[in-house]
Amino acid sequence: MADTKSRVAKRKTKKRNKWTIWFLLLFIIVGGIGSYVFFLVHKAEDIVSSSYEDDGRDQSALRSDKVDPNIDDVSILFIGVDESEKRNNESNGRSDALILATLNKDEKSVKLLSIPRDTYVFIPEVGYESKINHAHAWGGPKATMETVENLLDIPVDYFVKINFDAFVGVVDTLGGIEVEVPYEISEQDSRDKADAIHLMPGKQVLNGEEALALARTRKQDNDIERGKRQQEIMKAMMDKAASFQTVLKVDGLMTAVGENMTTNMTFDEMKSFVSYGITGDINIETYTLEGTDVWGESYYYQLDPADVEEKKALLQSHLNFNP
Repeated sequence: MADTKSRVAKRKTKKRNKWTIWFLLLFIIVGGIGSYVFFLVHKAEDIVSSSYEDDGRDQSALRSDKVDPNIDDVSILFIGVDESEKRNNESNGRSDALILATLNKDEKSVKLLSIPRDTYVFIPEVGYESKINHAHAWGGPKATMETVENLLDIPVDYFVKINFDAFVGVVDTLGGIEVEVPYEISEQDSRDKADAIHLMPGKQVLNGEEALALARTRKQDNDIERGKRQQEIMKAMMDKAASFQTVLKVDGLMTAVGENMTTNMTFDEMKSFVSYGITGDINIETYTLEGTDVWGESYYYQLDPADVEEKKALLQSHLNFNP
């Protein structure tokens, strides 16, 4: 009888030990993930705080009230610039890429509009027409946002400005992105070394420098096709960043962005956009402004007025904005 009780006690002890071990493993795993998430959140908050740049506006002049991205449909202007230590920019440089994103909260949808860099538009900062990429040189993000607002008659609520170093670093940290290269490309790299990047046509995985070369080149086509490539590259980056395999790379992604980004978004505002990708089925549509190439004393891109009106209506509807 004593032996039987002893065996039962041992089995109970083993069972308790088994569950104790599983509990400890679960605690360690959850605790480790929790610590990692806690670390990432605080690191992200530090990075966004250090990257914050006041655009000089309380809100868009087209808004009656300040927007809350947790509940409102909003817009973000992505400004790509060639500002690096090599360039030694003492003031604002010209923008190299402009993509306006409108985000609809209920639909969890995003529309991306590429604006060709040589688009000839009225620039409120100086009071006359010029190429849109000059707006950033004359007045930074604020002048660029106001120029886009004047062109499309929709509010531009936020901006995110990144330079080439951030772009290259993010793509490399993601382990490259898969995109279609339309034709053979021989292009300079981010340090302006001529013909440093050579790509053959076809779908392939590109590293940061290669993706940048594809985004910048326009030797064999024009700004319209260039804008389309930039949109496809951005979509490929979003898809890769949203994958589960990227979770443990978040630290590296934030480091890659680091000092190479400025934005007028606070950390709390930026966190609100997580909901767009959390379901994994975000709807992204891409557009570009149509027009014609004009050659005179210098080259510029003349917009098609009918197409501008069409894009205005499309984006106003997506934002639920009535001017």
